[in-house]
Amino acid sequence: MTRDVRFSWHSHNEHQLAWAASGVLIVQCDTGSFVLPPTRALWIPAQTPHETSAGGVATMRSAYLRTKGCPIDWPGPTPVAISPLLAELISFLDGETGDAPRQRAQELLYDLLEPVATTAVELPIPAEPRAHDVAAGLLADPRDDRTLAEWGHAVGASERSLARAFVASTGLTFGTWRTRARLQAALPLLAAGGPVGAVAGEVGYETPSAFVAAFRRETGVTPGSYFAA
Repeated sequence: MTRDVRFSWHSHNEHQLAWAASGVLIVQCDTGSFVLPPTRALWIPAQTPHETSAGGVATMRSAYLRTKGCPIDWPGPTPVAISPLLAELISFLDGETGDAPRQRAQELLYDLLEPVATTAVELPIPAEPRAHDVAAGLLADPRDDRTLAEWGHAVGASERSLARAFVASTGLTFGTWRTRARLQAALPLLAAGGPVGAVAGEVGYETPSAFVAAFRRETGVTPGSYFAA
């Protein structure tokens, strides 16, 4: 997958275990955006709507697992840690194989799944047209530091109207929404190994400490520990 490849919203009749053998995958679900370096995979329950893209060039492997007889009952998308053996099993199940070997591989795979405590960065998009335009502008350039009044002048709305639209459409104030947009933009850069200081500037923070404080406030952990094993 390259950055311009996107599997738009869809779901599967089977459970999916999505993994980036190389690069970084980004899986958007109703509960938020999950960023997956090769040390993580995402368990996506059957019938869960999701969208998959890549943070740059990535190789995606997926194991598709039948719901009947599956011992995993996690109610929503769940990140899991990737061990060398689990990586080999996902690659094996991603190919063509007989029913009996597949069944044995699946049973072993279930035993290896270990959830990782990771908070997804939820970023609902406002439905109100002018607030939507502001959101689109910030997603395109999270470094844009215009005030809500300045954005209102650009899209033809008052500051108060935009503030109400963000809360009504997303449940978030404009300031919180912009913080989450910046953090969501930062996650693929961090997953690819980018230093915190450089990533902070790339997504619009003047100092690394301000970025770290915002990151901890939203996720409960520091940027350096977010992708730790």
